[in-house]
Amino acid sequence: MTGDIFDIAHASLVDGPGIRTAVFFKGCNLKCAWCHNPESQSFSSQLLFYEDLCTHCGSCRCEKEKCDLCGRCALLCPRGAKKLVGRAVTVQEVMDEILTDTPFYGSEGGATFTGGECMLQPEFLTRLLKACKENTVHTAVDTAGNVPWKSFEAILPYTDLFLYDVKLMDDAEHKAYTGAGNRLILENLGKLLDSGANVWVRIPVIGGVNDTDENFTALKAFLKKHKAPQRVDLLPYHKMGEKKYSALNMELTEFTVPTNERISYLQSIL
Repeated sequence: MTGDIFDIAHASLVDGPGIRTAVFFKGCNLKCAWCHNPESQSFSSQLLFYEDLCTHCGSCRCEKEKCDLCGRCALLCPRGAKKLVGRAVTVQEVMDEILTDTPFYGSEGGATFTGGECMLQPEFLTRLLKACKENTVHTAVDTAGNVPWKSFEAILPYTDLFLYDVKLMDDAEHKAYTGAGNRLILENLGKLLDSGANVWVRIPVIGGVNDTDENFTALKAFLKKHKAPQRVDLLPYHKMGEKKYSALNMELTEFTVPTNERISYLQSIL
């Protein structure tokens, strides 16, 4: 079988413990206003065009009447002004790249499956996790948790660590900024913690949105009702993905980067 991904990052240091291979799945059922990987949201392949890199040399000229996303123009562009994101891959193709990296994992590294939302391709994800365990590769699943609980039950035996994103505790605000409520997300997080799974709770801290006393006090109260996660990480908003919005002809919403002092204060609440 095949699954849809848009990137594989090697030697990642931000997708779980140690040095990791991060496999980015295509497609997400949340539309976070601050998303730094907007190319991950659509389930279909997309062509990014970075106009500032284009010299209008004509190398990418296509004779087709309508673009069918074949990717030929991206391959021919000498400046990388065009990039095709999204491709179908087999389990073996992904595992070949993961296994190439195993000499660098050491005692902590491994493979992280992220997105988009990797749990929206449950069968493909499960097969990859099983293949990793068969090859003694540490596995991590990065998820926003907006999926049925049965999807977690299917992968629990093969997942060493969950990186669980929590955006906002207020349901209405969560829906306003991500396009979906948070009831299922929090329900699944509670079940996952109480199951004894290894969980890192990760909060993208967005200035002026969720960096409030109320939000973090509510999160603290929620976590105290369940088994404690291994750790809680605060991830300050950054602007690294801004160029992708114009490359995809998508509207960009800008947010405030929280100060180090604000991050330290929010940590003190937790």
